[in-house]
Amino acid sequence: MSLEGRVALVTGGSRGIGRGIVEALAGDGAKVAFVYNSNSAAADEVVASMKEAGHEVMAIQADVRSKDAADKVIADVVEAWGSIDILVNNAGIIRDGLLAMMDADQWQDVIDTNLTSVFNFCQAATRQMMSQRYGRIINMSSVAADVSNPGQANYAASKGGVEGFTRCIATELARRGITANAVAPGFIETDMTQAVVEAAGKEIKKKIPCRRLGLPSDIANAVLFFAQESSSYVTGQIMKVDGGLTLGGIS
Repeated sequence: MSLEGRVALVTGGSRGIGRGIVEALAGDGAKVAFVYNSNSAAADEVVASMKEAGHEVMAIQADVRSKDAADKVIADVVEAWGSIDILVNNAGIIRDGLLAMMDADQWQDVIDTNLTSVFNFCQAATRQMMSQRYGRIINMSSVAADVSNPGQANYAASKGGVEGFTRCIATELARRGITANAVAPGFIETDMTQAVVEAAGKEIKKKIPCRRLGLPSDIANAVLFFAQESSSYVTGQIMKVDGGLTLGGIS
């Protein structure tokens, strides 16, 4: 287990892609803390399942939009386990609506949850990582940063911001032994995408060369690569995990 002895934190870790990431990191030997917003039942179930499998996992309730909350979460993890080696910024929401009808709250909620939270946790975690001279930061983007979908101006803006932010901090932190990369999922089978998948049905799969939707484990495997020491010469990169969706030319 290549992450034996490492400490990881995952935001939005109680369901879907986040849970898959928690399971992958813990399965590779890391101690894993994860942040959840309000679904304590789901969070408790993840902790119970992981502990039953022999892994060290803890859940922390926090609002990722709050800088003070992010600072406290990082401090609590460091106090409990002595370090923070891997940060996965996975928390995200969608609030779709056409621009002409999108209200300010729809815009701000998505920007704050998907983008500002990444700043909050990266700034808090990198202070510890710089003193350690070691760290792995993995931010969650989306193919929506490159592929235009009507009604997702807020979501696309947030994910485009995540990618630019990731590249910038990668250049700042590389000399301290810290890498920063992003994973950009395509259509993944989760609660958040269920409505989209149900509405589009088989038409979505026709646009994907692999002819299937992705699974949370597909994203978790990409995160695991970036989290491991063997990826130390990879930084500032955006890995698309989309079954070939963004390649185009498929009908």
